[in-house]
Amino acid sequence: MNTTRAKDEAVPDGSRAQARNLARLALLCVVGVVVAVVAAGQWLLLLLGLAGIGLAGAGLWWAVAHRGIARASGALLALAAPVAVLVLYAVSGLWPYAATALGLWGAALACARSALRRLRAPRGRHSRSVRPPRRPVLIMNPRSGGGKVGEHGLVERAEALGARVILLDLDSGPDPAALARQAVAQGADLLGVAGGDGTQALVAAVAAEHGLPFMVLSAGTRNHFAMDLGLDRDDPVSGLDALTHGVEIRVDLGDVAGRPFVNTVSFGTYAEIVQSPEYRDAKTFTALDRLPDLLVGGAGARLSARVDEQRIEEPQALLVSNNPYALADPLGAARRPRLDGGELGVIAVRIEGAAQAAELVLRGERASGITALTSRRVIVEADAESIPVAVDGEALTLPPPVVCTVRPGALRMRVPRHRPGAPYTAPSVDWRRVVRLALGRTSHSTDKNQEQSDA
Repeated sequence: MNTTRAKDEAVPDGSRAQARNLARLALLCVVGVVVAVVAAGQWLLLLLGLAGIGLAGAGLWWAVAHRGIARASGALLALAAPVAVLVLYAVSGLWPYAATALGLWGAALACARSALRRLRAPRGRHSRSVRPPRRPVLIMNPRSGGGKVGEHGLVERAEALGARVILLDLDSGPDPAALARQAVAQGADLLGVAGGDGTQALVAAVAAEHGLPFMVLSAGTRNHFAMDLGLDRDDPVSGLDALTHGVEIRVDLGDVAGRPFVNTVSFGTYAEIVQSPEYRDAKTFTALDRLPDLLVGGAGARLSARVDEQRIEEPQALLVSNNPYALADPLGAARRPRLDGGELGVIAVRIEGAAQAAELVLRGERASGITALTSRRVIVEADAESIPVAVDGEALTLPPPVVCTVRPGALRMRVPRHRPGAPYTAPSVDWRRVVRLALGRTSHSTDKNQEQSDA
């Protein structure tokens, strides 16, 4: 078998010079922001823009953490604060300066992120050219993703390529892992899943246990694992190319209390909410109904987490991921730059009031209420006999302490040779690094270390 090397990030020639020019342009835009503020002559009124954003964040906190009048008032504040700032700017005649400053600040951030992105060294992911499987078995969930299996004709297309398809009978409470083991016993030389991330994890563990290749089709609702593998989430059929024109890559597999996961394990607020029977049919209503009790009402178990030598006390939400996300985004909108780093990502959130909520809106992942760490082992403890846990979106209850680990390179993934790749997540802007880059003081070794930490 031949070994090939596929590029994850393509860095064009002269990228360092482009990065330096973009960093200088970013600083020039920052100077423009200062000039616009000074030209306005009304520092206080312009600073009210930031105050309006902070008040909107505080209003959102009251809206989700309280009920009744406090919730209604918070929602009103979240809407009224930015509107009031805009009206104030219009009446005072400062709106041209404010719009200029806002536009320049946006341009500065865009240029700074582009500059830092161009410093990323090309990182290859080892892949192997492999022969097509002779007896592939694909397990498909006909209801996953609102019926994508039937909508895209995945059963017929897979069978036409020589695969055996097992359709899950959801009314009988099927065990995907048991079906996968049975398929292995009958001679399967590849296992695959068209379904949600939870089903993928269970079958992936069987594939890893028997040393078989594993493939996924993006037939789920969110398809986070497929996205980070670089598959086309809008075209599940394209994933079938892995059967005929596939390559093999090694990725990590997470483990929580002996159960596998490919994406995330959630503790705290989200895990508590998904336990509710009403959540599947009324997500927003259920979340708004439970959040006040969970955030300020003392409901739910008190958690703590040990991450190497650090201890996180009483997080309201704790997310452990199979490889860290590019940004410490508590809403899960970011992606993982790699799945073969051999580390768990840890994001803990604790917001104790409106002030911290405002800080979160203004500072994002750098807010004091967010803790982001990496480790190969995370131990979650609680003051209860059992705690709710969401494993790849599936609601479970486990006794503490709950131990999360990672199995580096445990999974042989079969993916199409030609795939669109995962969407890029821009790095956080480190202005000290941008200044050093603009002044030509960033060395190659410093860049390399930073690129590794970004990855």
